Amino acid sequence: MKVDSHRVLIRPLLTEKITGLREKTNTVGFVVHPDANRIQIRQAVEALLKVKVVKINIMNIRGKIKRLGRFSGRRSDWKKALVTLKEGEKLEMYESA
Repeated sequence: MKVDSHRVLIRPLLTEKITGLREKTNTVGFVVHPDANRIQIRQAVEALLKVKVVKINIMNIRGKIKRLGRFSGRRSDWKKALVTLKEGEKLEMYESA
C-alpha cells in the first residue's frame, strides 16, 4: 500500500529505554504507520529530518487488554521503528527533550 512520507512517521518515542539506546548506539524510535515498510520509513526519515539512516528495526506491538470493573476493553495495535543513524548525525528534537 502506498503511504505518503508525511504520514509514515506518526510521532517520536521518548522512553527511558530509547534514551539509553540513543546515547549508546545513536538509535532513535518512532511510532510509524501500520502499513509502512523499511524502505518507506528510511525515505521518510531521510527526507523529513535530513539525516542518514544506517539500519531500521521494526516491531508490531499488540494492544493490551484493559479492564475497568466488569468492563473489558482493548488498546490499539501499533508499529514501532528503531532507526539507527549514521555516526555523527543527531536529531535536534531529541536534544531539547
